[in-house]
Amino acid sequence: MFHVVLYQPEIPPNTGNIIRLCANTGCALHLIHPLGFSLDDKKLRRAGLDYREWAALHEHGSLAAFREAVNPTRLWGVSTRGTTVYADAEFQPGDAFLFGPETRGLPDAVLQELGKTAVLRLPMVSNSRSLNLSNTVAVLVYEAWRQQGFPASAG
Repeated sequence: MFHVVLYQPEIPPNTGNIIRLCANTGCALHLIHPLGFSLDDKKLRRAGLDYREWAALHEHGSLAAFREAVNPTRLWGVSTRGTTVYADAEFQPGDAFLFGPETRGLPDAVLQELGKTAVLRLPMVSNSRSLNLSNTVAVLVYEAWRQQGFPASAG
């Protein structure tokens, strides 16, 4: 369906929540190293509950290694600096959504490589800094899945 890509994630409970989200939506989760935690971290396990065994979880040494291994249909970056509102984008199965580390977001070089039209943002009120990573991933994944008519869902 879709690929969720976490670029150098730092906070274990966020990744645990995203593991659970991916398991429940049929998305593959890709973690780009270095990680700010061990995959055996207690907080990660608690947030992910027992969903890790149900999620398609992959690790990559770099963003280039991810792109080479997966070759996604399209790679969308997600950033507070994006110019395209996520709801205005038209998603396709096989698309990948790239999210930056919680404390600093995607590096400028990655955003430039993607190009302005491929960097999405979620609207927020003025003077807001950012949304929680796992919440942002959930909003985007459900919009993309909605656009596909929620195939393979039970309801």
